[in-house]
Amino acid sequence: MLLLRVALGFSLFETLLLAGVLLAWADKVAGGRLLAAFLAALAVWITGNELPNWFGPEVEPVALHLLATAPLTSALFFHFCVVFCRVPLSRRWIQAAYAMAGGAALVSQVLLPAHFVDHPIVGRLGWAEPAAWITSVSWMVLGIAGVAVLLRSLAKARPPARAQIAAVTASCLWGVMCLSGYGIALLGWPIYPVPLLALPLYPLVLVYGILRYGVFVANAWAGRALVWTLLLAIGAAIVGLMPLALPFESRWLCGLAVAASCLALNGPVKRFVQRLVYPGGDVSAQDLGAWRYALGESDSLATLAAKASELLSQRLGMRVEVRIGEEAIDSKVPSLTMRREVEGWALVWQDWESAPPGQRHVAELFGTVLADATVRVEQAQQLAARERERQLQARLAELGALAASVAHDIRNPLNIISMAVAMAPQETRSEVGVQIGRIAHLASDLLEYAKPWKVQAEAIDLRALADRLAAREPGLQLTPNWPITLTAELDPRRLEQALVNLIENARGAAPDGCTLDVDQSDGLLRLHVCDNGPGVPADLRDRLFEPFASRSKGGTGLGLAIVARIAQAHGGRALLTERAPWRTCFTLEFPQ
Repeated sequence: MLLLRVALGFSLFETLLLAGVLLAWADKVAGGRLLAAFLAALAVWITGNELPNWFGPEVEPVALHLLATAPLTSALFFHFCVVFCRVPLSRRWIQAAYAMAGGAALVSQVLLPAHFVDHPIVGRLGWAEPAAWITSVSWMVLGIAGVAVLLRSLAKARPPARAQIAAVTASCLWGVMCLSGYGIALLGWPIYPVPLLALPLYPLVLVYGILRYGVFVANAWAGRALVWTLLLAIGAAIVGLMPLALPFESRWLCGLAVAASCLALNGPVKRFVQRLVYPGGDVSAQDLGAWRYALGESDSLATLAAKASELLSQRLGMRVEVRIGEEAIDSKVPSLTMRREVEGWALVWQDWESAPPGQRHVAELFGTVLADATVRVEQAQQLAARERERQLQARLAELGALAASVAHDIRNPLNIISMAVAMAPQETRSEVGVQIGRIAHLASDLLEYAKPWKVQAEAIDLRALADRLAAREPGLQLTPNWPITLTAELDPRRLEQALVNLIENARGAAPDGCTLDVDQSDGLLRLHVCDNGPGVPADLRDRLFEPFASRSKGGTGLGLAIVARIAQAHGGRALLTERAPWRTCFTLEFPQ
């Protein structure tokens, strides 16, 4: 009997303590205040059962009044389950639950349909009379309704929310198992009501099943409190078992046994709590090395993100999205985003609130490895880009020297050819003139593409530039998207050169004309030159902006390469884009 008194007394102390913890951290848990109220009501129920055993039969009327509040306990539990699982239930159902519980509790307070009887093991035990069915049925119905809400939500939930709801459901089943000890006593079975000894773990398991997903990770004191609670439970168990183990009573030996046990078990209990708070969160040095090796094989940020998603999803046993350099989106699954900021790469966590601490602990360690891998890939890409730029400048220098030599050596023979055909028929002179013009144009483009130059950016009105081009270039039209004025920091001469190249290309592909459009979004300014010509052949799309790739018959193949160089010199890029209803659109994209 002493062991039961210790277990139930500790349950009362623990329940009140955990209710206070929940109130302190209620903002971290959906329905946290409701759960704290439920634990307080549970403490009232335990007090009602134990008062006669503590103070004798004279307090039995008070104890019966406390036990009569049981329906309100079940109503609080049902309300908590609805809020915790975020079930879209009408408020009328919640109000009906409280009305039924309040009515049953009120009737029980007036009638007090129960009395206490002596039990050889449990002690003074509340015995319900027939009129108590009003109270019993109401708290059973509300309790079953709360469990039904948990089971329904568990069936529909997705990881990781499913694990949290499963933990709360398991804790409720544990509570039912503990209370079955009272059923053993009430039925008069000749066995010890062992389940009651596990009652101290019920509020602990219930609160742990909820708080471990938030509070235990964010607050180290919560983990320490769990260690202390377990050590207190061990000490209470030793106090209860000492009279059975020793033929005499000794407070000194009892205290010494408690102190020795707590000292000996302090380390194992801490390790147990660590595994309890971070289930599955053990990451070894081999794991970190394997992650570094696997991520180190990536040669781009896109392949790094894909490999990281695969590794983390495989380790956690659930789908996780990893993005690098992209904006976080609402994907309804846990995601880890590496976002570029001024001081470097930063980790952005999304939809991890309901993930178990072990999974979050693993994800945080994985994030540190991913951050290092991202920096390495970025540095490798920058080195590769600088090497490509160095090689490009070297090729341009060689091409410039060649172009200058060719242009110098070609012009004199061209002049001689032009003078030689001066007396030829008109048709011959025209054809020779066309071909000489093509050669001269090629020499000029070669010199323009190969020579080193820099842009001289200044504030210009793009609308005024577009109006001048529309007036000068036949067949060019502006879309209604153009504002009255549009100011940008660009090199006016180079920008006009790029637009003229694109307009001439479009006019060559579509004799009926082309369109110049503009838009601004995501911090970018975009100019679009579009036409309804035959389009760009598929075999030319990938190398369209490379030198000597042309879609125009008779073109030099350097116009688009020059356009790309002008865009890159402004920190932008030239693109072939899709914009209905046009078949072909070339876009100049500049940062604003």
